[in-house]
Amino acid sequence: MPEADSKTVLIVGASGVIGAAAVEHFASLGGWRVIGLSRRRPDVAAETRFEHLAVDLNDAAACRGAAEGLGAVTHVVYAALFEKPGLVAGWYEQDQMQTNLAMMRNLMDPLLAKAKGLRHVSVLQGTKAYGAHVHRLAVPARESQPRDPHDNFYWLQEDYIRQSQAGARWTFTIWRPQVVFGGALGVAMNPIPVIGAYAAICRELGRPFFCPGEHENIMEAVDTDLIARALAWAAEAPVARNETFNITNGDVMVWKNVWPAIARTVGLEPAFGAPLSLAEFMPAHAEVWDRIVEKHNLRRVPMAALLGESHHYADLLFAWNSEVLPTAMLVSTIKIRQAGFGDCEDTEAMFAKWLTKLVDRGVLPPP
Repeated sequence: MPEADSKTVLIVGASGVIGAAAVEHFASLGGWRVIGLSRRRPDVAAETRFEHLAVDLNDAAACRGAAEGLGAVTHVVYAALFEKPGLVAGWYEQDQMQTNLAMMRNLMDPLLAKAKGLRHVSVLQGTKAYGAHVHRLAVPARESQPRDPHDNFYWLQEDYIRQSQAGARWTFTIWRPQVVFGGALGVAMNPIPVIGAYAAICRELGRPFFCPGEHENIMEAVDTDLIARALAWAAEAPVARNETFNITNGDVMVWKNVWPAIARTVGLEPAFGAPLSLAEFMPAHAEVWDRIVEKHNLRRVPMAALLGESHHYADLLFAWNSEVLPTAMLVSTIKIRQAGFGDCEDTEAMFAKWLTKLVDRGVLPPP
């Protein structure tokens, strides 16, 4: 059993948009041993000190084998996610839901048997918990609302965690972030590399930098660095035990209003009047992207590896399919602020930060 003051955090889904930010943040704090578990090694700052376990959560035997060496784990951040090609359609399909449950069980069952000093588990959900993909939301959506009666793997995973925790000494926190933005590449839902590569292609072709969607839908963003700080807070805060929290940057956004700030960062003029599908545009310009990579001596990241499924997510957020995105997607963050975590981010500054970081990392060309 680990000593009382020892802290080992296992970040599951470490190569994802939230997982990578969590790896970097916990490693920066000092006093934490950080283990990242994912199929791919997370793409984090070179100086980040952590251990990586390459494990496929769909492989129950591999998970059992990995758990044998995880007896010292005191904290878990479960940020792993399975999504189907095309993204949105899979949200309504039972096999997608059952796969996400099986992935959690494959790892957590043997881990809970081995990690006798486990203290806390954080589990990521999102605003689909409120039915954002099936109906209009109550504005603002609150954690105190009754469970929304729709099928979702969030409920399957949450029920598993609650049942596993009954009678145990460890506690949990359920997280419901709004639209997440960060630096990870090739993931299911991160619009930053999509927007950055779209800007580079527009510059290369000499075409206007049109905002892909011009609706008036109001939404909230959340920076993965902010989520990572919240995860570290909840890992040790008594008030976060067995609680559910919404989390956002703290401001609101409308795409056409934030587009000029994005355009300034990428060195282009904002343009309006010609919405387009990024899910169609980006793959159709894969050869242009390859040319940009060669021209600017960027990291050799092909279009598919850059985007993952995030170009489909971008279409949803820009309301290319306006039947899915609610006209107002707002959640209350009063609960987490009253609990003592009041950190926030300026959304325009967030876009500038992540787009600039991808330039600095050699993923995007300079403006």
